[in-house]
Amino acid sequence: MRILVTGATGGVGRLVVDELVALGAQDIRALTVDPSKARLPDGVEAVRGYLGRPSTLPAALAGVDRMYLAPLVKTNAEVCRLAAAAGVRRIVDLAGAKGGHWQPIEDGVEACGVPYVHLEPGEFMSNAETWAPQIRAGDVVRDGYGKSGDAPIAHEDIATVAARCLVEEGHEGLSYELSGPETLTRQDRVAQLGAALGRDLTYIDLPHDEFVAHLAQTMGDFATWYADGMAAMIDHPQRPVPTMPQILGRPGTTFASWARDHVDTFR
Repeated sequence: MRILVTGATGGVGRLVVDELVALGAQDIRALTVDPSKARLPDGVEAVRGYLGRPSTLPAALAGVDRMYLAPLVKTNAEVCRLAAAAGVRRIVDLAGAKGGHWQPIEDGVEACGVPYVHLEPGEFMSNAETWAPQIRAGDVVRDGYGKSGDAPIAHEDIATVAARCLVEEGHEGLSYELSGPETLTRQDRVAQLGAALGRDLTYIDLPHDEFVAHLAQTMGDFATWYADGMAAMIDHPQRPVPTMPQILGRPGTTFASWARDHVDTFR
């Protein structure tokens, strides 16, 4: 069984490769724009290609049985059609909440006719890294909607679920909403980062327009969508879902644990 991991040097895709190796998968192909810089585990085949340029994909798809599909809305439908034509028999895609920005990912996968597993995580814990420049510079974090609550999830946990869905039976046709194990406000997360650093951090709420402008520096066109989502979760916070322990037999990573593991990013 040959498994293709797209976005194989990205935040989640690279970890999917590692998890597949840990599960004993023998024939792993990793799609990357520059195989010479990929630094993949021994035995993993690195192939050149990019989801944003579907013309680069036919060789990478040759002989592939199952595929992890990283989210790229612009070319997703064409990529899925190519996968179906190449004989791929299962696609595990990374999307998001149904009906949201990433819905075209799921739509494209389903339209191509290949059996699928949809992964629908909420906010990534790694989004906290947008605070790193401020935390490195001082003890004040200027952000927005500090009382907005969600249950952020670690890349590592998403990758572990994705790898299981690629190699195990019984997942096809299912959509898995994924979250971390606890609901935290943005203020809570900054406080936990401070605890990991041994510092007291202060959170200052910015007005909406200033928050969007601040986010746009790193998120670009996603800034307004993200800020609006944070505003909505003040009155309707995301609650943890039990998917992670049901699939993996263990709880998800806590944000406090993630903060300790990534503390050097904020020093």
